[in-house]
Amino acid sequence: MTEATTPGSKPSHVVVIGAGWAGWGAAKTLCEAGVRVTLMDGLADPTGIKPLTSHSGKPFEAGTRGFWKDYPNINALTSELGLGSIFTEFTTSAFWSPEGLEATAPVFGDAPFLPSPLGQAFATLNNFKRLPVQDRLSIAGLLYAMLDLNRSDRVYRNYDAIDALTLFRQLRISDRMIDEFLRPILLVGLFKPPEELSAAVTMELLYYYALAHQDSFDVRWIKSKSIAEHVFAPLSKRLCSEHQLQVLGGTLATRLNLSDDIHKIRSVETCSVTTANVGVIEDVDAVVLAVGAKGMGALMAQSPQCAALVPELVRAGTLGSIDVVSIRLWLDRYVPVADPANVFSRFTALKGAGATFFMLDQLQRDAEQALWADQSPQGSVVASDFYNASAIADLSDEEIVACLMQDLLPMAQPGFRSAQVVDQEVRRYRGSVSLFSPGSFSQRPPLETSLASVVCAGDWVRMGEKEHGAKGLCQERAYVCGLEAGNSLLRRGIVRGFGLPGNRLHPVIPIRSDEPQVLLGRALNKLVMDPLEACGIRWPWLAA
Repeated sequence: MTEATTPGSKPSHVVVIGAGWAGWGAAKTLCEAGVRVTLMDGLADPTGIKPLTSHSGKPFEAGTRGFWKDYPNINALTSELGLGSIFTEFTTSAFWSPEGLEATAPVFGDAPFLPSPLGQAFATLNNFKRLPVQDRLSIAGLLYAMLDLNRSDRVYRNYDAIDALTLFRQLRISDRMIDEFLRPILLVGLFKPPEELSAAVTMELLYYYALAHQDSFDVRWIKSKSIAEHVFAPLSKRLCSEHQLQVLGGTLATRLNLSDDIHKIRSVETCSVTTANVGVIEDVDAVVLAVGAKGMGALMAQSPQCAALVPELVRAGTLGSIDVVSIRLWLDRYVPVADPANVFSRFTALKGAGATFFMLDQLQRDAEQALWADQSPQGSVVASDFYNASAIADLSDEEIVACLMQDLLPMAQPGFRSAQVVDQEVRRYRGSVSLFSPGSFSQRPPLETSLASVVCAGDWVRMGEKEHGAKGLCQERAYVCGLEAGNSLLRRGIVRGFGLPGNRLHPVIPIRSDEPQVLLGRALNKLVMDPLEACGIRWPWLAA
C-alpha cells in the first residue's frame, strides 16, 4: 500500500498561480489525480461563474479569441463537459489597410482538398485584392526555412537568434509581401512587427496556423457569452464539487517560502487585490506558475530564497511583454459588414499597433439580447483589440473610441460614419502578453525548473520533450502546457493523490501529423545539410 492510499494519510497540496487556460489545465490534471489544489488569480472571479461586465452591466471579455482547427485538447474538454455546440461555424476573415480591402481568408475546408501549401494557394487565388502574384510567390523561400527549422536544437537556436524581418529579407521575400501580408498577420498573431520577433517563433506560428494543412487557418468563435462562462464555469463547478478544488479570486501570490532544507516549497504568501490584506497558504508541496513574464518577475523579486535556486525563472521575469487594449462598442444601428472577423494594419491612427474588430451581433446572433443585458438591442455590437498598443493605451477612452469610429471602422464599412455609440467600455492590459523577441528562447521558462516542486505552465513555456504541436500565443498550447505541468509533478512523484491507485496522468492529444511531403522535405534537407554543415557550409541567413 502506497503512502497516497494509506488510511489517514493526506494528499499532497499544490498551489496553482494563475487561472487562464494553463492554470485550469494544471488544476484539472491534479484534481482528477486526487491532489488537493488551491487555484488563485487576481481576477475577482476566475471561475467565470460571475461574468465580467462593463461599468454599465453589459457583458465584456478581455480579448476576442478564436478557436482554430487544430485545438484537439480544448475540443476534447468541451466534449467531456457536455457543453454541446458552443462555437460558431468556421468563418471568413478580412484584412484592411488605408487602401481598402487587402485580402479575405476563406473557410479553407470548403475548398477541394490539395496538399499543403497548394491547397492554401488555390483556395486564395482570387482572395488577394491588391497583392500581385509574383509577390505572393516570393514567400517560397520561407517554406524551405520552415523545413529546416527543427533539424537540430542548434539550428533552431540559430533561427531564434535573428529577427523575422532579417530572415524575410535574406530569403528575398518581397517588400510588398512583408508589409501587406506578413506584417499584419504577425501584429495580430504574435502582437509585434517582424523586426521585433524571433524568426524561429514566427515560422512556428505561420506553419501551425496557416501551412501545416490546407484548413489549418480555419477558425471559429464562441457563439454566446464568453469563454470563461462557457468553459471555466462548468469546469470549476465540477472540480470544486467532485475534487474539492479551492479557488481564490482577487488574490495575488506575493512570495514563495521554502522549507528548512530549501529543496521544497513550504508556503505561499498572498495579498488581496481589493483590501490589501495579506495571508499565507501553508502546507504546500508544490507550485504551478501559470503566469507571464510580468508576474514571474514580480514574484521572483519578492522570493529571494527561491530565486537563488531557480535563476532561470529570474531570467524569464526579465523578458519583454506587450500591452493590449480591448474595447467594446454598442451602436444605435446595425452596420452590415461582410466578414464577422477583421484585421486592420498600416493605418497611421494605429500608432504602430495591430488591431482586430469583430461583429458580435453576427457571431452571437442567436444570443443578441445577452449582449445588451437588460436593454433592448439597438444595433451592432463591436469588439476590438489593439496589440503592441503602448501608444494607444496612453490615449483617453474617448480618443480610442474616436480612432475606431472615425479613422478605422469606416474603412471597412462607410455605414459606421452615421452610427452613434450608445455605450462603450475600454480596458487596458499593460504587459499582459508574452513577447517572443530574438534570442528569447533560452530565456523563456522551462516546464520543469531547478527546484523540483516548482513547474511552469503557459503558452510561453518551453516544454522540452513534452513539446506539443500547437505553437505561438495559443489557447491550445497554454492548456496543454497546464496539463503537462500537472503530469510532470505526478510523473516524478513530487505530489501524490489520495485514495487512487498510483498517480494518474492526464491524456494529451497530439495535433494532426504533418503531411507526407513535409516529412519528406525535412528528411531530405537533413540528409543534405548535416554533412554540409559538418564541412563548415551553412545557409547564408544562419552564418556565424
